[in-house]
Amino acid sequence: MGKSPRLAQMIWPRSAASRVLVGHQFVSELSGLEKTRMQGEQSETVKYRIFAGTWNVGGMAPPDDLSLEDWMDTKTDSYDIYVLGFQEMVPLNARSVLGPKQRRAAMKWQLLICDALNNRRHGDGAAAMHDQGGQGGLFRCLMSKQMVGIFVSVWTRSSLRRHVRHPGVSSVGAGVLGRLGNKGAVSVRFLLHGTSFCFVCCHLASGGEDGDALRRNADAAGILSRTSFVRSGGAPAAPDELPKKILGHDRVVLFGDLNYRIAMDDDDEARQLVRARNWSMLLENDELMLELSKGRQFDGWHEGHVTFAPTYKYRRNSDQFYWCAVDGVATGRPEKQHRHRAPAWCDRILWRGKGMKQVRYERCGGYRLSDHRPVRAVFHVVCELAEVVDG
Repeated sequence: MGKSPRLAQMIWPRSAASRVLVGHQFVSELSGLEKTRMQGEQSETVKYRIFAGTWNVGGMAPPDDLSLEDWMDTKTDSYDIYVLGFQEMVPLNARSVLGPKQRRAAMKWQLLICDALNNRRHGDGAAAMHDQGGQGGLFRCLMSKQMVGIFVSVWTRSSLRRHVRHPGVSSVGAGVLGRLGNKGAVSVRFLLHGTSFCFVCCHLASGGEDGDALRRNADAAGILSRTSFVRSGGAPAAPDELPKKILGHDRVVLFGDLNYRIAMDDDDEARQLVRARNWSMLLENDELMLELSKGRQFDGWHEGHVTFAPTYKYRRNSDQFYWCAVDGVATGRPEKQHRHRAPAWCDRILWRGKGMKQVRYERCGGYRLSDHRPVRAVFHVVCELAEVVDG
């Protein structure tokens, strides 16, 4: 297959909300997807494969030759929908948080996503940005949204686009003063056939000191309660029965740099466990797993089995963990001289709702741009098509 720009059309934001609403018609049916009748229910269903990925890129601009194909597993051509979330797409300084929004970084990452999905390099990808009339694209951007450093991009197969309705976005800041966008979440939602989906890309409070986990819990609670999907701009009105809140959707994925750390007082023991790659024992002290097991902040949420190495904190351009040793002489705080922070699984993917099965949950170790490593999960999901009326 040639590398014509019409292989895929990247639809770019037309409004200040960075929403991408595509009005073109598409010419393909649900080829190769399994339709079934749910037992005991009067509706037909169809199964899809959804890829969800998260990466805190540490404010680093991607090099032009960066390929996302390994992280996105595009060579297998196995997935129908991609939802990619980024954190710290821009440096989290006062200029980024309080100043005008920076679109240049988002556009660069969008081009890389387009390259990976449609097997093209930047020359063709840039042309595809302006080529919105074709119908033969492999993947198209359904919508994207940036809030300071948090960015979400949703891509679907062109054959699927006409079955996706009522896309929407909502942003909630939880940073400085509990409102600014250096922390918080960008949420996207859509209706696929008769089933509603919501993806919540989060960047929660940082820190490994006492009380910081409670701040993360409070951030998560605020995101779930404050996020609301309402009509904006020229978007068509969603039906009244479509959920306005995150937890009202049928299938929900919450992902991102959740920032939960390892709650161990014995730093030496933590270092020994890391050196031995004894992840299971280290995870016994993982703050998020403790929350999930106790059914507190994340009651009703699920996470796949974590078998991969910690995702944070690495030296940039290296596979070596950065132990965060503080130079007591330089800081004038000699009591901190020997303090270390254990590596942690900050980057996580949770889900809730019936009709979802997680089949992969992995860290991608080949990307050393940031002090975080990207994480991906793959879900098999069931969607209701339409109510069947028996004669």
